[in-house]
Amino acid sequence: MSFADDVIAAVTGHMNGDHPEDNLLIVRAFGAPDAVSSRMVGVTGEAGVWLVADAAGEREVSIPWPGGSISERPQIRREVVALYNAACEKLGVPAREEHGSASTHGDAHGHGDAHPHGAPKGRHAAAESEASGEKPFSAVIRESSWSDHSDSEGATFMEDIMRGKGTLQDYIDLVAQHYYMYEALEESADRLAADPAFAPFHVAGLVRMPALEADLRHLVGDDWRDRIVPVPATVAYAARMREIAEEGWAAGLVAHHYTRYLGDLSGGQMIAKRVAKQHGLDRDGIAFYDFEALGSLVDFKNEYRASLDALGADLDEQEQSRMLDEVRAAYAFNTAVFIDLGKARDTVAA
Repeated sequence: MSFADDVIAAVTGHMNGDHPEDNLLIVRAFGAPDAVSSRMVGVTGEAGVWLVADAAGEREVSIPWPGGSISERPQIRREVVALYNAACEKLGVPAREEHGSASTHGDAHGHGDAHPHGAPKGRHAAAESEASGEKPFSAVIRESSWSDHSDSEGATFMEDIMRGKGTLQDYIDLVAQHYYMYEALEESADRLAADPAFAPFHVAGLVRMPALEADLRHLVGDDWRDRIVPVPATVAYAARMREIAEEGWAAGLVAHHYTRYLGDLSGGQMIAKRVAKQHGLDRDGIAFYDFEALGSLVDFKNEYRASLDALGADLDEQEQSRMLDEVRAAYAFNTAVFIDLGKARDTVAA
């Protein structure tokens, strides 16, 4: 059984973008115990395929699905989670709580307990909910947006970069779109910085604009402002974030803040390594992905998810639903940007 290219691109993009740690755990348990890096590069009815790097170099490792052959797209998620749980058991690593059962939890993503900014209103309630077995809000966000990760037909632009097939110009075009996205996001964040609901997420070490300006100066030249343009989807994306800030809707801005920065802290690190190796870049040109000021990225992401749990505990059901819709909208904007970038590239090539 073979899956369509768009399905494979969506699944591998999701795993590489959001679960790089789980990719490494899986391959170390099933075929490459000394792996230092791992990217998911394929999906078949029989197995998942990972590109692994260890002391011997790079090679592909095919790992059979625990439940046997599959033929439907939703089964992929089930089997990846089953692989994650099996890998944890084999390596003696405690599986994250929300993945204790592959049949009930469909997304291999971790959540931390520490809160980075004290205990805002609702944190105690969030802890009680978790203790009682209620799913943490951060887990609800992850699982509710799975289909939006996967629904990216035509958005192969980013996958080309992840696979090392993209050109330096492709990467420059991506950096340019990031400039316009983060200009809107960080302006909006500054506007809502004093809102108690948003303040826990407004961390100085996340700010990307100075790094983006430095990257563009290195990649394009001192006149970079005159030589870059946003694609239509980026214009709409930035306008939506500014609209939310104008409304003063903190949870809505968190939805965009989460989808952007958590991606930068996860799959973004793999993008930086791939681009640096392919195009001979050092820190100059990839400073956007340098979050050294945050310390341990794993710890920070866990703290961030704890803040999401606290926020969710303060929202009623209707507001939670509204925020989840905005998370899905953020993923849709992101996919639309990739599609527009691909169309622009094809137009130039023609």
